[in-house]
Amino acid sequence: MSNKSYNSFEMAQAQFDRVADILQLDQATREFLRVPMREFSFSIPVRMDDGMTQIFRGFRVQHNDARGPNKGGIRFHPQETVDTVRALAMWMTWKCSVVDIPLGGGKGGVICDPHNLSLREQEQICRGWVRNMANDVGPLADVPAPDVMTNAQHMLWMLDEFEAIRRGKFPGFITGKPVGMGGSLGRTEATGFGVIFTLREALRDRGIKPADAPASVQGFGNVAQYAIRLYNQLGGKVVCVSCWDQNDQISYSYRKATGVDLDQLLGITDKFGGIDREKARGLGYEILPGDDWLTQDVVVLIPAAIENQITGENVHQIKKTVRVIAEGANGPTTPDADRVIQEREIFMIPDFLANAGGVTCSYFEQVQCNMNYFWEKDEVLGKLDVKMTSAYHAVADLARKRNLYMRDAAYVIAVSRVVEACKGRGWI
Repeated sequence: MSNKSYNSFEMAQAQFDRVADILQLDQATREFLRVPMREFSFSIPVRMDDGMTQIFRGFRVQHNDARGPNKGGIRFHPQETVDTVRALAMWMTWKCSVVDIPLGGGKGGVICDPHNLSLREQEQICRGWVRNMANDVGPLADVPAPDVMTNAQHMLWMLDEFEAIRRGKFPGFITGKPVGMGGSLGRTEATGFGVIFTLREALRDRGIKPADAPASVQGFGNVAQYAIRLYNQLGGKVVCVSCWDQNDQISYSYRKATGVDLDQLLGITDKFGGIDREKARGLGYEILPGDDWLTQDVVVLIPAAIENQITGENVHQIKKTVRVIAEGANGPTTPDADRVIQEREIFMIPDFLANAGGVTCSYFEQVQCNMNYFWEKDEVLGKLDVKMTSAYHAVADLARKRNLYMRDAAYVIAVSRVVEACKGRGWI
């Protein structure tokens, strides 16, 4: 496999440019939407446990808020770049638009590795991030959420810092909080379940039963785990999962022809989603190279890890048995791989539709916080199913009607709604 690197923001812009051509957007609209409206970059000094002060770099990008407050996660990652954050903010704009929730796209990040930081040090980074952004975020402006290597505890520290600065209670400022502290039931399951709600509809459209559609999944974090759980409940099975090994700093695939046992694997998994290799081997799993999740004789592929995983170099390794790809991760497929997938007529459920369950449930959390009334889990997941199913069918119907690739159809709907809001406001 090639080591060619991909710039996520250039990829997001290339996807947008393609749809701008389909929609025949004017030059000013193109220029306005292909770059973020606002960007913030700042330093966060933290006194470490050893008494030394270390400087961390933080970001927030607000892509477009024509349809409502910006919405998007904050990720802690040692390889974080402002271009990754720009791409994710843009994708969030389209994601909120395609499922028709009244929010815009934002994203944040800090260059750090939580594996090497104490909880106190992580708390200081969270509070420092909010101190830098306090005037430009809030329930009516920009609503953050957890992302890669951040969790409910990080969100609660951020909320506490924001409320201390603003001198009041603002539970709608941030989502992904712990249940009982303004968090929503069902939020943990939301992204993974959303992937499977759309996959269920795609298989139904094709007359395929989940029981006849074995799947292979990349990733074993929150999204992958709940996607596997719901797919199993629908009668499907997952025969291979791939995940990152923190000790070896590479990924491995774990295959079991009879189907992986989710609870069994969870019993030998660390808090970052890393599976204990020796214990897995003892439970009858084949240990394969990390990229082998892509080469399985399955009907469904679910990339649910990170960006740029299906590329022009490895897309030809996808087996002829594959009928559907459901993108649980953000930006897992590069544009050159997309062209091959389209030519092979593999049905693609694009990321910003398939994984929009997370932001949809974040929106539900925000609504519940702002009205100070919380729903039961079944109600949350029921509303999520309705939202995801109707968004899927709107995109699939347009794709059929205009003979568009699913990613292009999702973009046409999402971008059209944002353009309409920008024009209606008189911005362009």
